[in-house]
Amino acid sequence: MAKIKEPDTSLIVGRNPVREALERGDARIEKVMVQKGAGGRPIQEIRHQAGALGIPVQVVPSQRLDRLAEGLNHQGVVAVAAPVAYLQVEALLHGIAADTDVVRSKKPLVLVLDRIEDPRNFGAILRSAVAAGVEGVIVPTQNMAPLNAAALKTSAGTATRIPIARIRILEDVLIQLKERGYWIVGAAGDGETTVWDMDWDRPLALVIGNEERGLHPKVERLCDYRVSIPMRGPAESLNASVAAGILMFAAARPRLIPPPAQTLA
Repeated sequence: MAKIKEPDTSLIVGRNPVREALERGDARIEKVMVQKGAGGRPIQEIRHQAGALGIPVQVVPSQRLDRLAEGLNHQGVVAVAAPVAYLQVEALLHGIAADTDVVRSKKPLVLVLDRIEDPRNFGAILRSAVAAGVEGVIVPTQNMAPLNAAALKTSAGTATRIPIARIRILEDVLIQLKERGYWIVGAAGDGETTVWDMDWDRPLALVIGNEERGLHPKVERLCDYRVSIPMRGPAESLNASVAAGILMFAAARPRLIPPPAQTLA
């Protein structure tokens, strides 16, 4: 049993290595793949441990595991790990601003991704987030693109320069952000407030929804503002990463432009 290194991700192969990684709470694990039809107590324990950590378990044909394991005895289990460790949400938020008073004075900009499925969009969004000065990114454990080769390449290496946290239920972190003093702003094509009219000069959590379905209804209901991007041309919508970039830099503007100097009368 061994860990196979690839340019951008790792594979943890075999029952014991996967179980040990789960037991120590390896924060890099993206998902666990279990061979179709595999059973027994070790497999059940692995599935239970992954579920307790909010890590998706995917049932796949044995041929896929054979291909990934490259000749190693996978014993019906392979875990996929990201090249960087995901943080706990509490650690990320505390690192950005320890309490509500700091949140109010610092006015942080946090990015929340609601089920972005394309790794290239994920990478492009992370690249823009780093450029715009976003202080942290929060993603769900389920139905979220992995931080894999495509994401890393599209991010041009910037994905490792920004803290990323995962949480099982996205609505929980939005409530937590509100309690900490953040305003929740969701990107919506039919949003009542335009990107130009939005008051971005406040502590913000910007939420970007799924490429096709947009914001989940439960997530959307927790937004304080729904912000749209007016378009002159005949396009119906923008790519998620493009829209995210526009909104992040709009939110960054009051943070990039220093306030005018005050003069004495």
